[in-house]
Amino acid sequence: MKLAVAFSLLLSTHFCAEAFTINKIAGSKFRALSATPKNPRSGDRTEAAMDAAIRKSAPPPVYSSAPPPPADTSLRAKSPEVTVQGGSLKTWAFSSPAVERVQVVLKTEGRPLDADVELWAGPDNTPHKMRVYVENGATRPFSAVLETPRGPNTIAVRNIGQLEFPMAAQIEAVSAAGPLGDMASIDHGPMTIQGGALRTYPFDPHVESIQILLKTDGRPLNARVELLQGPNNNKQVIELYTEDGLDRPFYAI
Repeated sequence: MKLAVAFSLLLSTHFCAEAFTINKIAGSKFRALSATPKNPRSGDRTEAAMDAAIRKSAPPPVYSSAPPPPADTSLRAKSPEVTVQGGSLKTWAFSSPAVERVQVVLKTEGRPLDADVELWAGPDNTPHKMRVYVENGATRPFSAVLETPRGPNTIAVRNIGQLEFPMAAQIEAVSAAGPLGDMASIDHGPMTIQGGALRTYPFDPHVESIQILLKTDGRPLNARVELLQGPNNNKQVIELYTEDGLDRPFYAI
């Protein structure tokens, strides 16, 4: 709801600014014609002649009926899908140091999803890794954003499921401008979870998706995230580790 309200305000502000610019241009030309000294030989201009002069000198305003394109606030990847068969490994290398944030989307055609996702930063250096299990990869696809500072970096996705359970992977670089997620809209603010502690967050049935941001003050981050629906019914499980929770936080939807 907050995203819809913010988008509506953005559109309203854009159209008001455009209308103000058009009115300002027309008004300035009207004042310029009004301030022009009259020629005593030609006599006073009538009001109709002045209106005709304004319409002739001012270009007709052009209004766009289509609103500006909305900002892409979702985590839908635009890169082509790559099929990862059961038991196989696929890698995506980002050699440019300008790539500081990468989006990972994993899904299936309705079958279970079981994968390992790792961030490689040099030989024998895995600063961020995850184990992902999803009961139904079509209704609950896995979507996360990984920080990749100080490139080059490589994203490795291994399908540890059987051959009968292929999955589709989409990996692409995204803009690193701004913080991860829209956590400023949360009422209660961030909550501290001590080592070995457990926190649960219930949601209403009409909630279709949630966003999760886990980070530390620079220490390692080792956590397990579960989506429960009923007793002993795990719909989605994520086991993650990052060596620096401040430099490489975990963000997923």
